[in-house]
Amino acid sequence: MAVPEFIPNSGACLVSKNVVSGAGRVRWMVRENSQAPADNGWRIFSHIDTSDYLADASNLQILPFNDVCAIEPALIGIYDFPVGSDLQLVDEGAGIKIVDTASGREIPPENFYVPPSMRA
Repeated sequence: MAVPEFIPNSGACLVSKNVVSGAGRVRWMVRENSQAPADNGWRIFSHIDTSDYLADASNLQILPFNDVCAIEPALIGIYDFPVGSDLQLVDEGAGIKIVDTASGREIPPENFYVPPSMRA
């Protein structure tokens, strides 16, 4: 199945295989410095990932960011957050929220990235 291009030239990110396989839902998003020209710096982890699981590099996969957005569309909104961002996706039954991990503060909707094709 073809994945839509939500964000043009969005690059690739490192993602837990638990997210890719559907075993776990996206929960943690951390943006690090890019390690290669195509790397946008995002590291995406699932709600079931443990430190031991993530310590094994074979449990991580490089994927186009748009592919990961197809799995969890809420990621579109965080695309242009700066390096150093440490976020979590919270779903307590009343809708998805993106929360800054350090402060516990919910990110307001006006801070989210809007793809060019969806701008008014």
